[in-house]
Amino acid sequence: MTTTEPDHPAPTAPPAAVSGDVVPFGQAVRAWFAISLQTFGGPAGQIAVMQRHLVDERRWIGQKRFLHALNYCMLLPGPEAQQLAIYVGWLLNGLRGGLVAGTLFVLPGVVALLTLSAVYVGFGDTTVVTALFAGLAPAVVAVVVQAVWRVAGRALSHRTLVAFAVLAFLSLAVFAVPFPVVVALAALAGWALHRLRPTLVESSGGHGAAKDGPEPLISDDVLHHDQPSGRRTATILAIGLAAWFVPVALFAVFTGTDSVYTQQGLFFSGTAVVTFGGAYAVLAFVAQRAVEHYAWLSAGDMVRGLALAESTPGPLIMVVQFVAFLGAYANPGSLDPWVAGVAASLLTTWVTFVPCFLFILLGAPYVERLRGNRSLSAALTGITAAVVGVIANLGLYFAVHTLFSEVHEVDAGPVHMTLPDLGAVRPVPLAIAVIAAVLIFWRRWSVLRVLGVSAGLGLIAGLAGLPGV
Repeated sequence: MTTTEPDHPAPTAPPAAVSGDVVPFGQAVRAWFAISLQTFGGPAGQIAVMQRHLVDERRWIGQKRFLHALNYCMLLPGPEAQQLAIYVGWLLNGLRGGLVAGTLFVLPGVVALLTLSAVYVGFGDTTVVTALFAGLAPAVVAVVVQAVWRVAGRALSHRTLVAFAVLAFLSLAVFAVPFPVVVALAALAGWALHRLRPTLVESSGGHGAAKDGPEPLISDDVLHHDQPSGRRTATILAIGLAAWFVPVALFAVFTGTDSVYTQQGLFFSGTAVVTFGGAYAVLAFVAQRAVEHYAWLSAGDMVRGLALAESTPGPLIMVVQFVAFLGAYANPGSLDPWVAGVAASLLTTWVTFVPCFLFILLGAPYVERLRGNRSLSAALTGITAAVVGVIANLGLYFAVHTLFSEVHEVDAGPVHMTLPDLGAVRPVPLAIAVIAAVLIFWRRWSVLRVLGVSAGLGLIAGLAGLPGV
């Protein structure tokens, strides 16, 4: 893989505070657009893409600063990778940088899933598309493994932090401990260990990346110029809440409070603030309500929509766009069904992602000022270590459901886990996953190139009628 040259020379002596654009805005937009085209693989793959582009190659932000931002995003409801993009975009180019980074991050996924929703509804036969995505899904397993390896190498600087990661993984994979509980316990343990033995959880992961290249444009130690204040908070809160709920109110006025559009706007506004623990944690609730209560789609539709969302760029929670499209197409009211599907899809996307901008733009200036607090840093370091186990658990979940056609649940006392039926391995996805792993780890191909090859292999296997596609 050819290393990308930094788009802007790194200063030898970072300033005491960041003011204005850290990088030219046009360069930042081009970088975020390139990142947006590679946001496959769920949060693990998406964070790895930003790590490679922003920290390793362009040197725009240091490792410690990147992990500090990630720690904050992990505490919030919603897709943490998109929130991380907003945070870093804000650091690099202020308010407009955060808005552009967050929007571009989800835009390819919105377009892709909207198109696939229309194809699914209009033709009912997505054999070719399904075959392409069947090749992408196992490749994503290899991408997630690479992400776990990279993040672990930077975040687990002490065996105590390794223990945090292992315990987090076991808590989620074996005992089904809720994700917020795992994060809270990791933060508490990090804080407590810092009080007892500060060196055990001192974050040193940020310096590893800086030894093999120039200093980043944003030093790990400088502050952003955007000062927190009551006036700023009130302004952003007022504008953000208006942007969030005015579209829902307009649909309620023009289509009625009991229309599918108003129902979806309110329902998905609610799910946007309870998506702790990643999309998988809330999608079970979404599926139950959308299928059984609102009857927007069938259980089979939901499963196929999830498969499409897993293989398109952007956060997995984007599947709510598919749910909204099918629900409004079937219950369009006075609108044309196609117009209804598109309108509901875009409204649902809007109310799902606008809160992410609000959370980051409100909280980031305060989080920036807390980076010097050693106790807080220790708590966040504990969270960072636990995140490695969280990502590993997501990778395991994806591998089990991609490489095996049958799984079974184990519930024995405190143990609650999902195990694959080893006799139900899917040879074609397994072969594609192995090929993808070889290309990533041995040949060191770019993720986008590997995904292209894997999609081609899936298409060939699907057209040939091979089982498991």
